[in-house]
Amino acid sequence: MKVLKDILYKVSIESVIGNTGRTIAALHYDSRNVGKNDVFIAIKGSAYDGHEFINTAISQGVSVVVCQELPFELVDSVTYVVVLSSSQALATMASNYYENPSENLKLIGITGTNGKTTVATLLYELFKNAGYKVGLISTVKIMVDSKRYPTAHTTPDSLVINAFLSQMSLEGVDFCFMEVSSHGIHQHRIEGLNFAGGVFTNLTQDHLDYHETFSEYRDVKKSFFDRLPSTAFALVNGDDKNSSVMLQNSKAKQYYYALKSYADFRTQILENQFRGLLLKINDNEIWAKLIGSFNAYNLTAIYGVSELLGLKSTEALRLMSTLDNVNGRFEYFVSDTNITTIIDYAHTPDALKNVLETINSIRTKNETLITVVGCGGDRDKSKRPRMAHIASALSTKIIFTSDNPRSENPDQIISEMEGGVEAQNFKKTISITNRKQAIKTACQLAEPNDIILVAGKGHETYQEVNGIKSEFNDYKITEEFLKQLKK
Repeated sequence: MKVLKDILYKVSIESVIGNTGRTIAALHYDSRNVGKNDVFIAIKGSAYDGHEFINTAISQGVSVVVCQELPFELVDSVTYVVVLSSSQALATMASNYYENPSENLKLIGITGTNGKTTVATLLYELFKNAGYKVGLISTVKIMVDSKRYPTAHTTPDSLVINAFLSQMSLEGVDFCFMEVSSHGIHQHRIEGLNFAGGVFTNLTQDHLDYHETFSEYRDVKKSFFDRLPSTAFALVNGDDKNSSVMLQNSKAKQYYYALKSYADFRTQILENQFRGLLLKINDNEIWAKLIGSFNAYNLTAIYGVSELLGLKSTEALRLMSTLDNVNGRFEYFVSDTNITTIIDYAHTPDALKNVLETINSIRTKNETLITVVGCGGDRDKSKRPRMAHIASALSTKIIFTSDNPRSENPDQIISEMEGGVEAQNFKKTISITNRKQAIKTACQLAEPNDIILVAGKGHETYQEVNGIKSEFNDYKITEEFLKQLKK
């Protein structure tokens, strides 16, 4: 049990009605989960306003309500805390409730449009292989040393984050690597956390369904670096024009990594093959299993973080050479009929362009490159024609299909994609709404030595249609169809 006044430390409070010395059992922002002596934090969300459920929460026994607006009728036995921002209050209170666990380990945040999952996951793998106890909070999974937990969001809510950081602290975790999304920053999910370092990978168009403009999206990312303390480091991609913006107001120690410009951590690509990359990082050669220039950037960031966290460069390079591709990130296999399939999460124009350019830089051009790609529903519509334009320009054949249409009509999404195809590329394209059928068609079209790219869903094991998630795994489905063709 905790005392309310201790949990309210550093919360921006407008007014208090009632006793702040009372003990509380738990914090909740979902009225369906509250119980006796709990705190209910009423948050105004995009779909629901928690203020509408205050009376429900009180009827279920909560003793404290944190809100931005007081209800019309007050209950004498309940303490009301009026705050400037309920979501900010939740994050600060969550950190206090779990006794500020981020201060007991080195928490490193990775933000940017592309590369977050790869950098965070491979840093987790590298430091674990170096003998440390390590945590990971990512799009794909949460790891507390060797224990794995599922995750629903790139950046979980602040209660979940602090609960896992607390568990990591209790189990003696030394480092935690965490993906930090623009949604997570904007919704104050990382408020109150103590970061020992931050990494900026790149910035390209994404989430303009949520952020009104690209500059707003950029500035939200920037605010993460604005909050870093002087004891932390900020490592940014010097080849991205937005890197200097990220550092403008940051008090953190500033470092750059790059492939094309001068930087503290600089890499040259010596060889780029389907088998891997031969790199020269700060005058040290390394063979890595990962593929493509985008992974050269990721590996350079990983090397930089390793050095900044005190790992010897020789040890970091040795461990980097053992790292494998992250699930759903340029994950590939070769069928018995010698057809190469690549599964990648590329769901932004820049990510798709990077993957296709990487494939084209490696292949001999005697093969057919068949790309299967769609765009998600209820997301930024402006990137649909751009992604189709890129796919049709850089592939031999293209099949437009569904991704996660969510509440939208998948045929309408595909139609909007088709608008980005230039006239000379019309003959390359096919549109098949059913994603499974689209993958099957790609497998039937492929000949020995050809390459199939299935893009957009990567690690995801489901497809969401009209609010219903059904089992769907690009890797398994493609692999099964290619096996059937052998027969």
